Amino acid sequence: MIANISKSKYFLISALTPLLLGCDEEIDDIDKIDIPEGYMLSAGISTVFNNSSFAYDQDAPWVAENVANRKRFTHGDKLYDDALTQSSGLGPVYAGYSCGSCHRNAGRTKPALWTQISQDADGTPVYGSGEYGFSSMLVYVARKNGQFFQNYGRVLHDQSIYGIQAEGKLQCRWHYEDFEFPDGEKYQLARPEYTITDWYAKYGDTDDPIDPSELFCSVRIPLRHVGMGQMMALDRDEIKRLAAQSNYPEYGISGRCNYVTERGVYDIGLSGNKAQHQDLTVELGFSSDMGATNSRYPEEICEGQTQMKEGSMMGLTYDRLEVSTQDMEDVDFYMQGLGVPARRLGSTTTKVQYQGRQISEREYIAIGEEKFHEAKCHLCHVTTLHTRPRGTTLLAGTELPWLGKQTIHPYSDYLLHDMGSEIMGVGLNDNYRSGLAMGNEWRTTPLWGIGLQSLVNSHTYFLHDGRARNLQEAIMWHGGEGYVSRQIFSKMKKEDRLALIKFLESL
Repeated sequence: MIANISKSKYFLISALTPLLLGCDEEIDDIDKIDIPEGYMLSAGISTVFNNSSFAYDQDAPWVAENVANRKRFTHGDKLYDDALTQSSGLGPVYAGYSCGSCHRNAGRTKPALWTQISQDADGTPVYGSGEYGFSSMLVYVARKNGQFFQNYGRVLHDQSIYGIQAEGKLQCRWHYEDFEFPDGEKYQLARPEYTITDWYAKYGDTDDPIDPSELFCSVRIPLRHVGMGQMMALDRDEIKRLAAQSNYPEYGISGRCNYVTERGVYDIGLSGNKAQHQDLTVELGFSSDMGATNSRYPEEICEGQTQMKEGSMMGLTYDRLEVSTQDMEDVDFYMQGLGVPARRLGSTTTKVQYQGRQISEREYIAIGEEKFHEAKCHLCHVTTLHTRPRGTTLLAGTELPWLGKQTIHPYSDYLLHDMGSEIMGVGLNDNYRSGLAMGNEWRTTPLWGIGLQSLVNSHTYFLHDGRARNLQEAIMWHGGEGYVSRQIFSKMKKEDRLALIKFLESL
């Protein structure tokens, strides 16, 4: 049964009372969940059945049916969405003014890399940083030897409060190349070329701008905040076993964990494009993305830079922390308490044409799933994982046992894989290292909820920098360990390629 709640959201009403009390013996009992026809559970008791624009931004049933959980979730949701201002901690420099500015509806706001800001004299469109507001992207900069530039950190903050100069502005020009499948169908790929202008500081002690030949620049668009709690609750031993078993020489596949040190703990990373974090980076997000100081990052991100003096002249003070640990943990709770959209099996009455005959949409999606496995996509996009018994612990110590002992279907192994450097001369290699991850290595993107992105965020830009404008292009950017899967997909008949994509859209 489905019922209405705020923001036109929906949540499943089911007999979950024992679960909400945290009984260990029943916390993984999903038999009592009333699953609507045409759906499959994706995240156990955190599954939601919502096909609206709020599909990502809905509380899980264990949150919705518990008064204390619901109250905390609502507060975290508000903090996530509400824009910071100069008086509440924004800046002096920043990238976005709230979590929700980049993650609209807990998804991924249309990337600035596809928002035109000007054009060259020859008419070439220029995309990238706007003047004021926010940029739905993070711009990573480093020297080619991996070191940071003097007067800059790992992220170039391309926005600033009024009266203060941003650290620089990003321009993006897209290069296009046409390709052809073996059956003659044509497709196109787009590769970004980045230029940074308006550097606030010069190169070292000289009067020259930063030398472009010394610069590596990597841009990341926002990730979908789908399945964050489940990711944090993953059984780490299972992930390590996957890494040990991820050796398929016949397909060129060999995944590995990224190990990072955070809070003094050396362990595998799970979060981020390169699995470079152990947590959801709530504290880092407030600090680096919005410029709000907190207990973990008490210094301004532009500490020691000229923007500090400019901020003082604009009336800013730096004598207090701008966001509390309690508030940040409420945001952490909100993100981990989000429901995960159920997989949609398709209609049994809607008909589609396949191999000269009419079949149901559900049959068509099932064929696409077969093609997904035929292309060996499942070797990295692992269909089924498990969460550890105790669930997760939030950043200030609150435990969430509801996330424990769950069978989940994220379609990811959360491992690093070499995605190649050959396509269009560069592939997906961004030359930016994160922990053990090299420039050509990326964490397998979880696919759950991917088919709803166009509905939630009104676009279909994929991959770390949004270069893929649809799912087909995302597949065709798979090089390195993804080469065999790309080749198998390429050689399929067009109707089978479309069926595989239809399956992805059902997740």
